[in-house]
Amino acid sequence: MEKKIYIETYGCQMNFSDSEIVASIITEKNYTSADKAEDADIIFLNTCSIRENAEQKVFNRLKQLQHLRKSKPGLVLGVLGCMAERLKSSLLEEEEMGMRVDMVVGPDSYRDLPQLLLDVESGQKAVNVILSSEETYADITPVRYASNGVSAFISIMRGCENFCTYCVVPFTRGKERSRKPESIINEARDLFGQGYREITLLGQNVNSYHWKNEESGAAWTFPQLMEAVASIDPALRIRFATSHPKDISEELLQVIASYNNICKAIHLPAQSGSSSVLKNMNRKYTREEYLSRILAIRSIVPECAVSTDIIAGFCGETQDDHLLTLSLMREVGFDFAYMFKYSERPGTLAAKKLEDDVPEEVKSKRLQEIIDLQNELSLKSNQGDVGKVFEVLVERTSKKSEKRVSGRNSQNKVVVFDNNTGLKPGDYAMVKITGCSSATLQGERTEG
Repeated sequence: MEKKIYIETYGCQMNFSDSEIVASIITEKNYTSADKAEDADIIFLNTCSIRENAEQKVFNRLKQLQHLRKSKPGLVLGVLGCMAERLKSSLLEEEEMGMRVDMVVGPDSYRDLPQLLLDVESGQKAVNVILSSEETYADITPVRYASNGVSAFISIMRGCENFCTYCVVPFTRGKERSRKPESIINEARDLFGQGYREITLLGQNVNSYHWKNEESGAAWTFPQLMEAVASIDPALRIRFATSHPKDISEELLQVIASYNNICKAIHLPAQSGSSSVLKNMNRKYTREEYLSRILAIRSIVPECAVSTDIIAGFCGETQDDHLLTLSLMREVGFDFAYMFKYSERPGTLAAKKLEDDVPEEVKSKRLQEIIDLQNELSLKSNQGDVGKVFEVLVERTSKKSEKRVSGRNSQNKVVVFDNNTGLKPGDYAMVKITGCSSATLQGERTEG
């Protein structure tokens, strides 16, 4: 009988891209996709380990799914991704906690899924968490199973070698390795031909992208790759994530400024506004160096939006350090931020060498102050857009009204406006901003 597989994805954009690769691998072997877990014979949870809370969500979900075994005794439940890599075979030993798992597969082992499924069906437990030193999936065309048909991800590189002390990624994703540029360009061209109008180039640190032809010696850098992808067609928007502040170059900023279809939005994680905390994090830049990168962005790409990541309560963070983070946020005026409390991750350098000495209640208080300030900054940023006209790529019908559509502008801000002319997802429209909240721009269609 034909087996149905359901994939549930947690965490970063890279995980969603990986789930599309998994879907491609399994559908080639005559497995089909299920729309919900209850209809599936095989359930994969593609997981994240970046924070303790992210892992706890997966543990809770695994426990919830156990009841499906009563109606489907042969149900296969697998953990993929970073949690699989970090916890490995220990995940198979949690059955006494009401959390039976049949497969544990790391992010570089998805090609082996068909054989691993056969192993499970023959009564074995299956584990494969071997990290690769080469790009693993360059020749696989992802199945865009959860796509809106407008926007798509393209993974251009994997791994990270920065070893920030709080981060598990170097241990769960391995060494940096880049895809051949031709395969990336061809994938982007194919997506445009299928009707997609926006792609996001993904990597743990896209600025580290580097590919060298061993025969000719010719090398490709990230700015060169961006230019090549942007040149496919002016109607294809290009985004990228994520940049490390120590690596973002003026060459890249000049490329962004030179192409209208490269979106004017940069995600540049600061993590802290204190140089001493940044040193403890092994971020390899100071507060002043971070601000110099912001100055370069503002100078070369003046209309660029900047978003960031902030961690509250890292090891050794004092109240003065926290105030420095708040002042950095005000000085930059971030358009958006992802904000978290620090949670110690086993195996990281911080867990081994630094004391998690900020009390939980202090972390929570500082995080709330960061969130409150960012809400103010986001509202101020959006208020500054009122009266301006932006090109918006329509993505979907508005959640609140079928007579309205929702999309994003180049700055990655959500814009909602009336659809009086039959616009469809994938269409572009010029929209004048008439109002806003801290999260959304409201507008009306205009001619220019």
